[in-house]
Amino acid sequence: MTGPSTGTAASPFQQPKAVFAVAFACVVSFMGIGLVDPILPAISHDLHATPSQVTLLFTSYLVVTAVAMLITGWVSGRIGAKRTLLAGLTTIVVFSALAGTADGIGGIVGFRAGWGVGNALFIATSLAVIVAFASGGFSGAIILYEAALGLGIAVGPLLGGLLGNISWRGPFYGVSALMAIALIATAVLVDPLPLPPRRTRLSDPLRALRHRGLLTLSLTALCYNWAFFTVLGYAPFPMDLGAVQLGLVFTGWGLLVAVFSVFGAPWLQRRLGLARTLYANLALFAVVVLVIAIWTTHTAVLVTAVIVAGVFIGVNNTVTTQAVMTVSPVERPVASAAYGFVRFIGGGLAPFAAGKLVEVTDVHVPFYIGAAALVLGIVILSTAHGLLGQAERALEAADTDEGASETTAPAPVGGTHDERAATTTP
Repeated sequence: MTGPSTGTAASPFQQPKAVFAVAFACVVSFMGIGLVDPILPAISHDLHATPSQVTLLFTSYLVVTAVAMLITGWVSGRIGAKRTLLAGLTTIVVFSALAGTADGIGGIVGFRAGWGVGNALFIATSLAVIVAFASGGFSGAIILYEAALGLGIAVGPLLGGLLGNISWRGPFYGVSALMAIALIATAVLVDPLPLPPRRTRLSDPLRALRHRGLLTLSLTALCYNWAFFTVLGYAPFPMDLGAVQLGLVFTGWGLLVAVFSVFGAPWLQRRLGLARTLYANLALFAVVVLVIAIWTTHTAVLVTAVIVAGVFIGVNNTVTTQAVMTVSPVERPVASAAYGFVRFIGGGLAPFAAGKLVEVTDVHVPFYIGAAALVLGIVILSTAHGLLGQAERALEAADTDEGASETTAPAPVGGTHDERAATTTP
């Protein structure tokens, strides 16, 4: 297996076997996000748990992922990217299977926390490996990664619904089996990458948040993820649908995430630019969440709005990932860890907060707060408008240069290129 190829830009979907092995693992990893949606009501019923207790499946998974993101750079800098990938995949295989064996909500929540550790190790390293071996340069790698994310998010609810219709334990066992296949493929097809020239310190991700652009985008992403995971984690309860029906709803949502991650986001960014795409996307997503808040108890409106929300989630995933990787003056693994820590904290707390709010108010309130969080995100984003302009110019320059060197990633604003191009993370 050789390293990155050079020459004219290639399609992001014409790749070496190593890239597809990691991309398949990405698909399965991201299936874990939406996999539990169709079985949330079933778990609540079968285990006699309240909705707020069941939403802890998201909270334990995402909050632990967020905290573990802070150590992933330290780990990969010492054992290498491939071993970090394998450690993450192994952890997911074990803890997803254990979640299927649990007899109470506490056990599932605990095993989902262990799953979150593996998830952090994997997602913090997977894009670095894809960039190292992929053709199509930085932008091509982002598109391929987002395609895997979108496909995983789309397939996860469908698999969760089909297996969950048999038993709520089925989806957990299914992920474990699929991730075991991904583990074998990664071990066989992916060659080790050289260790980075500078080892990451444990304090580096938190220190990186001192940079205004990275902090601003991270806080904006926290607000966005609050709304995103309020919809993802609590909307299944007021829908009052069966597991298969819920799976189909969130599969439709996930398909729109995939399509607009891969095709919609680049098209909008070319026509509107980075900053205007982000502002418009957050504003329109806020409108959709407001619709959900007003008509939460109207199943047809709720289902339609949740599916439509996939458009804005898909666009945001791709555009924000590129912006974060371009605006930060630190190494990309460090920037990714800092960004992931902040945004996953928002995503993890939102579903649990939604459940508690419904217990003391009503089912509409969490979604009103989600819409307000998106408006706050726009306000926060506007404080770094100038840096977004610089990031956009850097991306345009990178696209121009990609024909000469397709593996060259855009230099982050305020930093040098050669220190950062070797490794990239989501």
